[in-house]
Amino acid sequence: MKVAVLGGYGVFGARLCELLLRDGHDVLIVGRHFESARALAERIGGRPVAVDIRKAPDTIFKSSPDVVVDAVGPFHDYGSDPYVIPRLCLRHGADYLDLSDSADFTAGLSALDAQARESGRRLLSGASSVPGISSAVAADLVEGLDEILLVDSAIMPGNRAPRGTSVIASIVSQLGTASRVWRGGIWRAQPCWSDARRIRLAPTLVRRVQFIEVPDIRLFPAFFRVRSVMFRAGMELDTLNMAMSAVAALRRYWPFEVTARRANLFRWLANLFLPFGTDRGGMRVAVVGYKGKSVLRREWRLVAEAGDGPYIPAVTARAAIRKLDKVPPGARPCLAETSRREIEEAMSDLSVSTQTNETPSPTLFQSALADRWDLLPPEAQTLHSVQDMESFSGTAKVIRGSSLIARFAAWFFGFPKAADEVPLTITKTRTEKGEIWERNFGGRVFRSYCTPAPAPYRYRERFWLFNYEQELPVENGSMHLPVRRGWFLGIPLPGILLPASESREYARDGVFHFDVALGAPLRGGLIVRYRGWVKPDRGGSDPFSSS
Repeated sequence: MKVAVLGGYGVFGARLCELLLRDGHDVLIVGRHFESARALAERIGGRPVAVDIRKAPDTIFKSSPDVVVDAVGPFHDYGSDPYVIPRLCLRHGADYLDLSDSADFTAGLSALDAQARESGRRLLSGASSVPGISSAVAADLVEGLDEILLVDSAIMPGNRAPRGTSVIASIVSQLGTASRVWRGGIWRAQPCWSDARRIRLAPTLVRRVQFIEVPDIRLFPAFFRVRSVMFRAGMELDTLNMAMSAVAALRRYWPFEVTARRANLFRWLANLFLPFGTDRGGMRVAVVGYKGKSVLRREWRLVAEAGDGPYIPAVTARAAIRKLDKVPPGARPCLAETSRREIEEAMSDLSVSTQTNETPSPTLFQSALADRWDLLPPEAQTLHSVQDMESFSGTAKVIRGSSLIARFAAWFFGFPKAADEVPLTITKTRTEKGEIWERNFGGRVFRSYCTPAPAPYRYRERFWLFNYEQELPVENGSMHLPVRRGWFLGIPLPGILLPASESREYARDGVFHFDVALGAPLRGGLIVRYRGWVKPDRGGSDPFSSS
């Protein structure tokens, strides 16, 4: 098969050319600079072809390729006619793939679907790590699950991996912006390069990753009918991760355009750190879902050694071209067009290892309550069954204490002001160590950070410098939360300095209710009491009508 690879001497294009040559294809290494294409051809094989796709894209087809693969990018910046290459493929009777990491570009290719079907041609966008590999793996992991709660992917390149200008431009252009993300059954605004986590790919391979937008964010909610979708990426060196955070902060106040010159500057700065770190990189795809009454977490982890990480974005295109005659005609994102087995076979000649595992995924309160969990009403179980992020909205009545110590404590912790009825939203986010609870009383927000306690039937909740251990007795369908222990800056507090807590959670008429009363220590009287109700926000949302 004759395959024209646009940007064939770039970071990922060159590796795709090499893989296709190993498979015996006639490969055209296409780019603006003939000398660069010829130098690569002399090293790995293939035929160099000089074409400036921005000025004369038609000249690609003088060589009559069967397949055209666009590995140029950045795909988010393809101008007023972004699909000129796939349209030319339809005109000249060629199939088309690209390595797009742009959500808009990848989703938009579907506009050519009717023409592609009529022509019997295959146009697939995102035949790369995302969404090509991530969707193929996720499709395999969700098999047998009754309900999918989360699809969570991450990519972690080694620091010594080469960096293409288009990839740098794509990432930097996101910094300082926000993306729409499907979490907890609704679309939310998520700042790019936020929500940091640490992921362990292997015993000696742990990386910090943060949210960025990729096609998965836009496409997976409808494709997998899943409640939450997340994607994160990160550098091996924390120095570079902090630099990315600094650029994100800068672009929030100065949203400068990421021109080719600026992208090359960022690339040059990043390359100063190439002597550090390793050439080990990897990828992780995780899904969480119900199988019967059990909640399971399934993970697929990939570790690339010996500098073979940069081949991974080319693997989906290689696997798809191997089976192209079996791919149905049409124009669409590359979502599970290949199987996980075919993906792994397409990287079998690389220094890559993969591993899968399945574990139970109980939430903080499921673990803490153990056998008491089933005593909770379904409405309370829903509030405490968060696998990623969920929000719940309703109303509350707030009463504030009047003593000096009560007023100081309410100010210090940011408790809401007194009100007969105030709108309330509770947002719960699962973290590596526990959960973050955010209560928003009509715009006044306070947070707490919840983690497991070593004692059974208890959990710990941290407010600022204070950490309290609370028991979880369940009686007659109500759960109480009395404070049993406490610490200030890690120093144990005597019982007399613990706040009085008379709090309970219960259900009434199918709705979750709460009544939280906190009293000041030293008999300082009521600090705050808030009671009311909330319902899950996802109940009134149409998951698949908007992206």
